[in-house]
Amino acid sequence: VQLQASGGGLVQSGGSLRLSCTASTSIVRINTMAWYRQAPGMDRDLVADVTDDGRTDYADSVKGRFTISRDKANNAVYLQMNSLKPEDTAVYYCRVQSGGYQYAYWGQGTQVTVSS
Repeated sequence: VQLQASGGGLVQSGGSLRLSCTASTSIVRINTMAWYRQAPGMDRDLVADVTDDGRTDYADSVKGRFTISRDKANNAVYLQMNSLKPEDTAVYYCRVQSGGYQYAYWGQGTQVTVSS
């Protein structure tokens, strides 16, 4: 497994979760690390990403509530999700681009369910 994601679960509205994703050491020269999400019947959309030099970008729907961070030494990316809403319910996927953006890898997905 090249990308291992974890941290999903069931939480009440207003709660918090922290997702983690670790890339195997076989993935080198990582550029951008990102989190996407896909709700049933919907497209997979970008939630947040972080570049090699630390620049971050967020979907408008999560700005001010989610924070993406990266641990370059451990090839890991995290997503701290606060003030969760039922509309945040989805399967969350991590994605890594490497090799000068030549290669892209997806994690297996982790379910986040927010109850009202």
